[in-house]
Amino acid sequence: MFPPPPAEIDPRVDALVNDLIGRVADKWTMLILEVLAEHGTLRFTRIGRLVGGISQKMLTQTLRQMERDGLVTRKVFPVIPPKVEYRLTELGLTLGQAFCGVWIWAAENLSKVDEARRAFDERASES
Repeated sequence: MFPPPPAEIDPRVDALVNDLIGRVADKWTMLILEVLAEHGTLRFTRIGRLVGGISQKMLTQTLRQMERDGLVTRKVFPVIPPKVEYRLTELGLTLGQAFCGVWIWAAENLSKVDEARRAFDERASES
């Protein structure tokens, strides 16, 4: 089913994979990746509007972490009021592409998941 892991896994690689899975499993990171991939370079407030439902604090935290991980670049313009733009790096683009398979899987299996959930809910309501 899954390919066997290498006999000896570098603990740093293992830590990075675990960290990235946690980050990408965070819906805000994935939504920001998607918005920036679709729209290109954007200002902070525009990202917030396009993501929808994200607080300013969570947007700031998520973008900072994405910048730290090398997924986005942040450019500050010395004007008043401050203008800050974000864009995906090559690393961010490739991460988004790697997880594009999740959307493909979801599209291909939507009806199967819906049916499984419906069957489960019916069994649960009979109990």
